[in-house]
Amino acid sequence: MKITGIEAYLLSFPFPEPTIVKRDAMLVRVSTDQGLFGHAPGRACERVKQAIDRVVAPFLVGRTMEDPDALRILFQQGPGADPELGNIYSAVEIALYDLAGKARDVPVSELIGGRVRDRIRLYASSGIYMSPEEHAAEAMRVRDSGFSAYKMRLGRGPEEDLAAVRQTREALGPDFYLMADANRSSARESIERLARELSKYRIAWLEEPLPSDDHEAYLHLKQLDLVPLASGKYEPNELRYLDLIESRAVDYVQMDVVSQGGYATARRLFPDIARAGLRFAFHSWGTALDIVAAGHLGVCWPASVVRWLEYPFPLATEILKQPLSIERGELIVPHGPGLGVQIDESVIWRYPWM
Repeated sequence: MKITGIEAYLLSFPFPEPTIVKRDAMLVRVSTDQGLFGHAPGRACERVKQAIDRVVAPFLVGRTMEDPDALRILFQQGPGADPELGNIYSAVEIALYDLAGKARDVPVSELIGGRVRDRIRLYASSGIYMSPEEHAAEAMRVRDSGFSAYKMRLGRGPEEDLAAVRQTREALGPDFYLMADANRSSARESIERLARELSKYRIAWLEEPLPSDDHEAYLHLKQLDLVPLASGKYEPNELRYLDLIESRAVDYVQMDVVSQGGYATARRLFPDIARAGLRFAFHSWGTALDIVAAGHLGVCWPASVVRWLEYPFPLATEILKQPLSIERGELIVPHGPGLGVQIDESVIWRYPWM
């Protein structure tokens, strides 16, 4: 089976809600001479699309589709020696795994380690800065939708941020998981005070409160034992991830498999995360296809290591012909061949890039 084409489509999914205007996304499609197709999510960026069109596609088209790992090694020995191109390739590689799973009639999870469970817990996340009242109202909608966890975004100032966490916790009750994403927005001199105040509201973690490259500052904050910490979604490479893990500077290591090294990097990091006694939480941003792609990797490890998968709220779901299977706030990862989902390619012309 030979690869005959690779296309990367940039999409924009509009939302009727006034808080989020649209969600940008990328759909990657790999074609073969046997009529099989592989699909994957990609980072919604024109520069990424150009790299796929001009570098990744010419490298892969015409090659035999047998082993995605072998193709990745070949790419790394060539243009993938550039770290940025290597990360971009990781999204296309998900489509290659989808294709390989379909050809062998097995789910992707069986090609990347073998699943040890069928479901993974989701946390719904807000993508924008909102008032305390708006955050509390959205959190209630999340709870009413069946989720057991909600991540809110801080950044409107210390007093308003604390008011937002307080009102959201009061609305949700004491047992609902609540995460707070500072997104590197807090001044370093005030972050200890913020963490100390947030500890009153039993948050599951405080995400990216400090510059992501300052692991020593994270370790100092963690040693104060105020709130659990999460970071990782801005780590530039595997070496920096290893430093974050080995220093035990956070409680939760985060990663987006679409843009930070894909399945291969995550599979190398998970054993280190487990040995360090830390936990992993997927960062995810885009469509329902992003959720499924991460879920296949997540269920290859127990929940004691890979604990959470992010579900942007609201999510662009139209990319799939059938809705995700979610029960009690957990994603049931499909057992069908490849990623186990059917792509509605009409989104390519229904939701053009804006």
